[in-house]
Amino acid sequence: MQPEPVLLASFLLLLPLVLPGQPQLVRSTLNSVDESGTLQCVVHLPNNSIFLQQLEQLQSTLQDLIGKYEQQLSRAKEYAYTTEDQDSQTLELSHMLESNNPGVTMSQYDNPSFNLLRLELEGAQELAAQLQAKAGVSGATELLQQLQNQVTNASLTLKLLADSDYQSFRTLQEEVDILEGRLSECEREKEQEQSSSYSGPPLAPGSCTHGGLQKVSRPLVLKLNWRGLSYKAGAWGRDSAPNPTSSLYWVSPLRADGRYFDYYRLHRSYDDLLLLKHYEQWKMGYGDGSGNTVYKNFMYFNYYGTRDMAKVDLSSNTLVLRRPLPGATYNNRFSYASVPWTTFDFAGDEKGLWVLYATEESKGNLVISRLNDSTLEVEQTWYTSQYKPALSGAFMACGVLYALRSLSTRQEEIFYAYDTTTSQEHHLSILLDKMLETLHGINYCPWDHKLYVYNDGFLINYDLTFLTLKEKLPSSPIRRPPGASAPSKPIKFNQP
Repeated sequence: MQPEPVLLASFLLLLPLVLPGQPQLVRSTLNSVDESGTLQCVVHLPNNSIFLQQLEQLQSTLQDLIGKYEQQLSRAKEYAYTTEDQDSQTLELSHMLESNNPGVTMSQYDNPSFNLLRLELEGAQELAAQLQAKAGVSGATELLQQLQNQVTNASLTLKLLADSDYQSFRTLQEEVDILEGRLSECEREKEQEQSSSYSGPPLAPGSCTHGGLQKVSRPLVLKLNWRGLSYKAGAWGRDSAPNPTSSLYWVSPLRADGRYFDYYRLHRSYDDLLLLKHYEQWKMGYGDGSGNTVYKNFMYFNYYGTRDMAKVDLSSNTLVLRRPLPGATYNNRFSYASVPWTTFDFAGDEKGLWVLYATEESKGNLVISRLNDSTLEVEQTWYTSQYKPALSGAFMACGVLYALRSLSTRQEEIFYAYDTTTSQEHHLSILLDKMLETLHGINYCPWDHKLYVYNDGFLINYDLTFLTLKEKLPSSPIRRPPGASAPSKPIKFNQP
């Protein structure tokens, strides 16, 4: 019996009507396109009502699904257009609110269109899942899966838009606030620098025509010391004479125990120091601590285990002089805070060679003595009011002692000054940044007005800025509470 022709909608051709384990029951041939543009085809089906009912049911299910999908898609487009309009209105409103109240931001207001559209898409996703569960033909299942994936992607996209409407704006606002804060800070620093910068001519090498220390630059990290990171204690610098005879750079790391000074290197130029070339390395074997300095091509330091001062000629690495420092404590007695074995701290500046130390008579307070650099005899002594173990370090510049104390692991403060010319002391507050926690040897060079500091194994330096003579430090002494002792007057020693 010849099968009867049945006319179906063109979308039915998309379905591969092959049941598992069954031979092909349907043959389709292209027929014609009617006036409305609908593709028609003649499908020859077997005379079996069961298969015909299944196809009609599938056709009805697909028509319902496609209609609902088109309806949801249309509603989603409408909500998207509504969302754009409301976003524009919300942006205008936020601008108006910010103009009237700068503390109010757009992130404080919710957009209801996002929530409404999210609910609609969740409903469409649930409907697609229900239809997929009812479909019994593989082709319909694949189509439903594609539709469900599209709805899921639309939901995720909407969620990202909703989150970015709040989170992205808030993050951007925080970044803008940080940048504005940094800009304001830079502007303030620039204004302070311009208003307080040294207005006179540049300081000549070795000159003291200024009013005292004004500020310290940020640290310039040169490099790690030549012996390695384990050698955290030491000192380095240039010749601290006001008119050195050479551009010598010296580096003297202590042993890993932080006490024994046995080797040092000499570099004839800054480039040689950077490249570690053309250097002289000497072994000495009798230095104690990181308080050494170089003055007029001689190195001065504490002789190991004694209260003796020692002087070595750098031209030949020869010990040329050794003399005790009267009354000075030694063997780590009254060292700087967190810097052991600094009982003697030698310094050179425009006014001569100095040694900073403490005595039992001074009860541990810092004592300043100016030395004769040829004979190491004490020429004059000043007693300060500062307890030496409470200080993290000190240096001399133009006859003025500047003392430091640690504020944190990354910052020091130059808080105290003692002028040996006037025997007056002053409180300061000059901040000094550091790369690592502990500053060991601190040496000032009058030739370039820099500080050379050994910072836990690294060689760093600072540029110093000084006040003009019109802005010099006040001459009035520090006010002390009742009962506190004032610094002693200088004591002069007669030369033999």
